[in-house]
Amino acid sequence: MTAVKVADRVTPEDIKKAKKDYGGYIKVVVNITTGEMVIGGQWHADGEKILLESGRQQDIWGGGIDLKNNKIDLIALINLRPGFGNDSQEILRQHKFRS
Repeated sequence: MTAVKVADRVTPEDIKKAKKDYGGYIKVVVNITTGEMVIGGQWHADGEKILLESGRQQDIWGGGIDLKNNKIDLIALINLRPGFGNDSQEILRQHKFRS
């Protein structure tokens, strides 16, 4: 597992590490309140575990980037949160982001 917590901006070295698990696809997990992000890892839960050290689960959502066609998806098992109004693995609920 190669999950990389991104401090400020994603660097080429971060992407190189994050690509180790799936090559052309990188899992992304973001804390929408703090802006912290983890890229890579075999499971979105890997990134979620890292971000839970400094955040709340309801603020942490997952998706991914397909590097072959530059498409972003908003699908992750960790997004299935009926208690927070999201009944799908896809992010369906609107969230207010702090700036």
